[in-house]
Amino acid sequence: MKARSMLAAAALAALAVPAQAAGGKEVSITGEVIDTWCYFSGVMGGPDAVVGTAHHTCALWCAAGGIPVGVLADDGTVYMVMKLAGAAPLSDRKALLEIQSDRITASGAHYVRDGINYLIVEDVVTNEGIVNQTHNDYGVVPPFAIPKELTGE
Repeated sequence: MKARSMLAAAALAALAVPAQAAGGKEVSITGEVIDTWCYFSGVMGGPDAVVGTAHHTCALWCAAGGIPVGVLADDGTVYMVMKLAGAAPLSDRKALLEIQSDRITASGAHYVRDGINYLIVEDVVTNEGIVNQTHNDYGVVPPFAIPKELTGE
């Protein structure tokens, strides 16, 4: 009887999991690797100001500190990166730091859970480097990221 109850519970649990969560859909995403905290929270300005060269230094700090890294796709969709091909688990952030703010094309598995897009990157197909020259319009975000020797302070 106990085994039967456990089997019934397992069957109910399987039904409660959204179908797409069980297996990812293979995708190819092109966009910029971003700092999701500043992008979504608005703490450093609007979405246009917290991408590219304007926000690169802060994005590095956030990624190094454990803030989730995402890919802002060309269509405006943000994918939370759960794993990067060839990298250790994301607790080792070095691989992500090397591509922060870069424009990449990544292939991998796309999952959706509770309205959030997740991406397990199987391959970084192309890496164009940092191409989004937003510092021309926004300066450096946050401004305190400018080294003192460059500000004359």
